Parts: sequence; C-alpha cells; structure tokens
Amino acid sequence: MTTPAVRLVDLTFAYPDGTGALHGVDLDIMPGERVAVLGPNGAGKSTLMLHLNGVLTPASGEVHIGGIVLSRNTVGAIRQRVGLVFQDPDDQLFMPTVEQDVAFGPANFGVREPQLTEDVRTALAAVGMSDRADRSPTQLSIGERRRAALATVLACRPEVLVLDEPAANLDPVARRELADVLTALPTTLLMVTHDLPYAHRICDRVVVLDAGRIVADGPAEEILSDAALLAEHRLS
Repeated sequence: MTTPAVRLVDLTFAYPDGTGALHGVDLDIMPGERVAVLGPNGAGKSTLMLHLNGVLTPASGEVHIGGIVLSRNTVGAIRQRVGLVFQDPDDQLFMPTVEQDVAFGPANFGVREPQLTEDVRTALAAVGMSDRADRSPTQLSIGERRRAALATVLACRPEVLVLDEPAANLDPVARRELADVLTALPTTLLMVTHDLPYAHRICDRVVVLDAGRIVADGPAEEILSDAALLAEHRLS
C-alpha cells in the first residue's frame, strides 16, 4: 500500500494557558491529494497546520510525513518535506529582490550552484513570476506577493504544501491566477481556508474541523453541498 504523505494519529494539543486546541485528530492524506481544511474561527485549523512541520509539538499523538515520524531528531528532514505558505506574504518576503527571497530557503537547506539557480528559476516559472525576479517585493501587488511567497516554498521542492487562507484579500483576477498555479502543481496540497468556493475550485476533498475535532471528511462536492452540515459548523 502507498504510504500516506501525511498521517496524524490521535493528535492532541493544548496551549500553555491550558486551552485545548486539538482533541484526538486522526487524518491520512495520500500523495497527490488536494485537501481543504474548513472550520469556523477557533476550530484549530492553524494549530493543525503548524504541527505538520514541527512549529508546534503535540501534547500526545504522532505526526508522520511520508512515513517519517516527526520528532526532535527528524524535524530538520520534515521541514524540507513540508512547505508552509502563510496568509501574510510579508512573513516570507524580506530580501531586496524576489529572486533572493526565493533562493533563501533552498540555500539554507544546503543547495548550491548551479542547482540553486535552477531551483529558483523553476519555482518562479511555476508561479508565473519569472519576469519579476529582479523586483523588490514592495513593488508587487498583493496577488504577486502571494505568488512570490509560494515560490519561496516551491524552490525547496517540498513533498507537501500547506497554505493558510491563500486567497484572502485577493481580487478576482489574482484569485484566478493563484488557482491556476495551485491546480497545476503535482505536490500534495493541504489548504486551510474559510473560503468555500475557493476550496471547491482547488480541492477534491474537504475536512471540516470544529472545536479541535474532525466532524466531516469526504469528497468536496458532497461536503460543500450539505447545507445542514455547513450551517451546524458555522460555515454558511
């Protein structure tokens, strides 16, 4: 059987003040799947996302990425396999030019020339930003910055791509451009969002998280057409 790209086993997490955020989450995502994680505010979506490459450590349970169990000894390898794209692109764009931003991650992981230049060019081409390589991120639109931030992660060649509200604050053209990029990627994709139409456009599968528990998991068409389910969990 194929090893899941992501496997969460009885994952539990509480913040330092004792507030429980995740309660026994079990989830398998297979290689190449595109999965949207939906839920109301405070459901635990971002907390779940930050467990996937060791930013947060579970109180109990396990995170498996491509068959590797996340631990203190494996966190470096896991972070090369899992790329996080945050909602605010300015969290990932801090160098003088887009090209330098995109090169930063792989260089930090030890990639050297000529492979580094090739990885940067490939990532910029994948997001349609090759002609913006020499620009300052401050000269880009929000949609362009979002795609540049995605390129900084793609340059590291992750096996799993995790995005937090990728379409937030984008105009219709930028939404479409980003959707075209995301649907063309062969990478396993996990998208945390409140945006039901965008989830339907990008993802084949939807997981609904509420109060730190998975309350629904199935084909996007089925979940997103269940009006009673969406209303019960404050998604419509």
